[in-house]
Amino acid sequence: MRLDNSVAAVVTGAASGLGEATARALAARGVRVAVFDRDAEKGERVASEIGGVFALADVTSDEAVEAAFARAREAHGQERILVNCAGVANAVKTVGRDKATGEPKPYPIHQFELAIQINLIGTFRVVSKSAFGMVSLDPLEDGERGIIINTASVAAQDGQIGQAAYSASKAGVLGMALPIARDLMNEGIRVNTILPGVFKTPMVAMMPENVQDALAAQVPFPKRLGQPEEYARLAVFMAENSYLNGEYVRLDGAIRMAPR
Repeated sequence: MRLDNSVAAVVTGAASGLGEATARALAARGVRVAVFDRDAEKGERVASEIGGVFALADVTSDEAVEAAFARAREAHGQERILVNCAGVANAVKTVGRDKATGEPKPYPIHQFELAIQINLIGTFRVVSKSAFGMVSLDPLEDGERGIIINTASVAAQDGQIGQAAYSASKAGVLGMALPIARDLMNEGIRVNTILPGVFKTPMVAMMPENVQDALAAQVPFPKRLGQPEEYARLAVFMAENSYLNGEYVRLDGAIRMAPR
């Protein structure tokens, strides 16, 4: 797909981190970008800086996602590109121990439900609504109508201690990619997945410097945290290369996560 101002895109979780970098990279190519996020203040700022539009979006709500797409399409028309970066991370052991008494603690099941609702169901909710709109578009070269890029995680394949919920949700994102690509193959819509390793997102940037250094030291090469711009460059490549479909790419400096 050629990226220019004839193309509209939606990026979820675009107020910060991987989503923000992707929104900026697409806008730099001339793409008309809609910034979807729950953080209105940051989302409005990013949209203003890239000449896009902001839409308040909670991916756990059908009504909120429908309203966000309506706003985006009113401003830019039907999107041909969707990049899903909205997500949440949590860490709780299947059976924990009270730090004071050593007594076992049951798993707070709402933590599992939260990860699944946002990372997995939320991703599919946005995918299904975007694809439903994409099928109405006139096909481009090769019959292509659109591209969907989802964000899983290396935790989908080598989750750490306490990541049962997070890993399950991201493994679900990875696992549904090929079936969705097959569902949409006759509609000219491609589906790909990025599995980021340890990136310098706002969540990681809040950690103490020594913790960040320890994370970076686990990466075989280059020995540093990933930069959101590197994720964005891969997303742009996936959008531009029309033969890349039903695929996933680990973007992780060759890291394989240890148990902890």
